[in-house]
Amino acid sequence: MHAITIPEPGGPEALVWDEVPDPVSGEGEVLVEVTASAVNRADILQRQGFYNPPPGASLYPGLECSGRIAEIGPGVSGWAVGDEVCALLAGGGYAEKVVVPAGQLLPLPKGMDLKQAAALPEVVSTVWSNVFMIAHLRPGETLLVHGGSSGIGTMAIQLAKAVGAKVAVTAGTREKLDRCAELGADILVNYREQDFVEEVKKATDGAGADVILDNMGAKYLDRNVKTLAVNGRLAIIGMQGGIKGELNIAALLNKRAAISATSLRARPLEEKAAIVAAVREHVWPLLDAGHVRPIVDRELPMRDASAAHRVVEESGHIGKVLLVAP
Repeated sequence: MHAITIPEPGGPEALVWDEVPDPVSGEGEVLVEVTASAVNRADILQRQGFYNPPPGASLYPGLECSGRIAEIGPGVSGWAVGDEVCALLAGGGYAEKVVVPAGQLLPLPKGMDLKQAAALPEVVSTVWSNVFMIAHLRPGETLLVHGGSSGIGTMAIQLAKAVGAKVAVTAGTREKLDRCAELGADILVNYREQDFVEEVKKATDGAGADVILDNMGAKYLDRNVKTLAVNGRLAIIGMQGGIKGELNIAALLNKRAAISATSLRARPLEEKAAIVAAVREHVWPLLDAGHVRPIVDRELPMRDASAAHRVVEESGHIGKVLLVAP
């Protein structure tokens, strides 16, 4: 088969479409013939040499994919050869075939294109596990999403609105904010021109955000704590703004607030399976009914993964960028 390899870390040109050995499914796994994958920030970090796959995972980038089951490994039940699926991966999505633990498979949502489904597993699992399973967003509460026009952001808006929450977002252009509004965002903050602390406080009569989904890390830490409501919860899922910040513990104590920080890729298989099961129970009915959908900016051939990485690094896209296998 062919896959995107990274012979040496570097810029987008470091991604090489090459012939590699076919993967073989083992106990509890299935082999999926890949239709499409999607570009995530973690893929860019891996390409740069900063985010290696966990032990035992495929060395090829790609944290999600869609496709058809080609082979069922020992000990797998509930799936059949030919089933159309999407999958959460620890790596290997930028390839023509990938081996997937059965617990990380999801069926193709009703009425959805198989390519489009490649944009779902990573973002839906990230949003559901952080915003709902950990931060416990409830109806009537306010969620602040940094990077509202990203793949994760566009999904977080939709899921929060589906449960009856109010949504605030930050983004850097009017076009991105307008798209967030179309998806249901109530409070729109241009972070280049406005202070999100002031804007969220003003829009909530001084209360602040009950839950914040943050991809920036250190840069926003102090301001996020200032933005939190009493009993607020800050969920950190990225470090685009640095890894070391100063925390005002007194402010956190005064608000009886909580901070969580999680990643998905290196979690044990049983934890990933539990998240995927929760996603299938709670999110898949919304997808089947058409109430929630992945936002896809564009599709590019998988062999041109370097071009897709440039698009994501330039941050001009809205939603996800897909890589379509030959």
